[in-house]
Amino acid sequence: MTDSKLQQHVSDALDWEPSVNATGIDVSADNGVVTLLGHVPTYAEKHMAERVALRVYGVKALANDLAVRLARSHERTDTEIAQAAVTALMWNSFVPANRIVPTVADGWVTLTGTLDSYYQSAAAERSVRTLRGVKGVSNAIVLQVPARPVSTTDVAAKIEAALKRSAEIDARRIKVSVREGSVTLTGHVRSWAERCDAERAAWAAPGVMEVDDRISIVP
Repeated sequence: MTDSKLQQHVSDALDWEPSVNATGIDVSADNGVVTLLGHVPTYAEKHMAERVALRVYGVKALANDLAVRLARSHERTDTEIAQAAVTALMWNSFVPANRIVPTVADGWVTLTGTLDSYYQSAAAERSVRTLRGVKGVSNAIVLQVPARPVSTTDVAAKIEAALKRSAEIDARRIKVSVREGSVTLTGHVRSWAERCDAERAAWAAPGVMEVDDRISIVP
């Protein structure tokens, strides 16, 4: 696929997504690397624009340089955002209570604390991403080391089985290696979305503390 066609496909995908106002977004493509420039009114919209672009076939990598320019109706003080973040985390049933501390500086939220699994960390990040006034989110949550060591062979086998179950992933193209809770994925897939699915499958295995995704994209 040529860069001009890829650029048009990403632009069309952004236009098609109802939660993204693409009028302020410029798209460029260079050898499969897509760059988003311009501005959006919320961080949630910036994040969604990134997800939409990465789902387009042919995208090998993405540079999200969109600036968040809050509408006046979305402006909040750091104190208000921090209070809203505490409430959002408290109401999320996937996030253990009193384990995460949100700090806010100029609209940017940083999450710190210790959790037991990646899905809890991801849930915490989702909780604050769509709050009014948020300009960005940094996830500095640390995953707790399991009380009982997990068998490396068992973890690898579970991840490989999960990859084979997925209708979106060609597991034959992916190799899984595990060392002391750290998973390395190598091989190649057809799209960035498939790469993300493989990484999520690896994170879902019990005892995984880190995922090093080295999968290459070969459309």
